[in-house]
Amino acid sequence: MPIAKVRDLNLYFELHGSGPPLLNISGSGGDLRMTAPDLNPLNEAFTVAHYDQRGLGQTSTPRLPWSMADYAADAIAFLDFLGWDSVPVVGTSFGGMVGMNMAVLHPGRISKLVLNCTSPGGPDYSSWPLHTLADLDPDERGEVALEIMDTRYERGGPLPPGVEVFVANARPDGPALPLETPGALGQLEARRGHDVVDRLGEIDVPTLVCAGVHDGIAPMRNSELLRDRIPRARLATFDGGHIFMVQDPTAYPTILEFLAES
Repeated sequence: MPIAKVRDLNLYFELHGSGPPLLNISGSGGDLRMTAPDLNPLNEAFTVAHYDQRGLGQTSTPRLPWSMADYAADAIAFLDFLGWDSVPVVGTSFGGMVGMNMAVLHPGRISKLVLNCTSPGGPDYSSWPLHTLADLDPDERGEVALEIMDTRYERGGPLPPGVEVFVANARPDGPALPLETPGALGQLEARRGHDVVDRLGEIDVPTLVCAGVHDGIAPMRNSELLRDRIPRARLATFDGGHIFMVQDPTAYPTILEFLAES
């Protein structure tokens, strides 16, 4: 089992694909046993490092609490372990928050940045407060998760295109996060403190901001702020919600085209 001993972690990772190196950072509750990293389209053009973040999947769970700076430092230490200097980073949802913190706290380590369905944080531009799902019973938690996953969903109605895949792979406690685990709870608590709004101008690398037009977790106004505040950013929108990458077949080709640009 591939383990990187970095900082206070035994960090589980997998390398897939061939080509130049790229770091892929998954979202809240991301666990490589559930996210099929071997099938990720990024592997078609890159040697992609996929990893379980602290407290998740097969990575160890150090003492709580954790901050967003911890997640960024973990990623930088992992790059050091791999011997990778400055590489493209693709961050999805929480992974995008990690990527932004990497960019402002460790400049020079990211050559290009893709920010999928994510937010810069703070009081005005945070993603939906997922930690509040813990207060709901499982049935209500599942319904709210669907409503914010894709705003086209109405209770009692059909699932929006592509969301059925999410539901089919959901945990028994409802299509939401595994909120009972210390790792997930620690991640959600760190997420509450995420705020890089005033530092977005420091991200001086080509950046592609990707957003689903029906995303209730990372609403469009947050992606628009990223586009407007990051000097070398542009915005691409897709027909889907928070999982637009599996809902819109143009998403990954758009991302790969951006990453291939010189």
